[in-house]
Amino acid sequence: MIMPAGRPLLLPANPKFIVLSFVLALLLHMLMGLLGWYWLPDVLAIVMVFWTVHQPRRVGLVLAFVLGLALDVHESALLGQNALSYVVLSGLATVAQRRMQWFPLREQTLQILPLFVVAAVVEWLTRLVAHDAWPAWSQLPGPLLQAALWPLVGALLLAPQRRAFERDDIRPL
Repeated sequence: MIMPAGRPLLLPANPKFIVLSFVLALLLHMLMGLLGWYWLPDVLAIVMVFWTVHQPRRVGLVLAFVLGLALDVHESALLGQNALSYVVLSGLATVAQRRMQWFPLREQTLQILPLFVVAAVVEWLTRLVAHDAWPAWSQLPGPLLQAALWPLVGALLLAPQRRAFERDDIRPL
């Protein structure tokens, strides 16, 4: 198999690892909500978009809808508010999936930023219409922080799939 120089061989992701990453991201999101740290980025959205781009057959719109409903119930928000935002985000990630895989993780940041901005605008508009409440200023840097965290989260989630090009007796991989 001929691979581009500098690009490691990626094996298919283990479904148990995907589920574990979603559970940890959901728990982290719920913890940040309980502590009132709304200015922090939505880690669950980053993980969802990452797996939608890298494993589109396993992660898609249905999982985005279910995760959004779980957040709606947890936050006591209008039922479907986060679900709509997550479905829009997952749909846009599905559309951009082939294009994004041509770029390394750092360069994908510019590709992913508009997706997070659109999802945040959808959430803010539904909150404005349903609750007649303008979003707080502390929520505005959220999409920028999500895009900034994209290379770090991507490197962490891709780490178990990386393998060496050639096996030898010295390295166990």
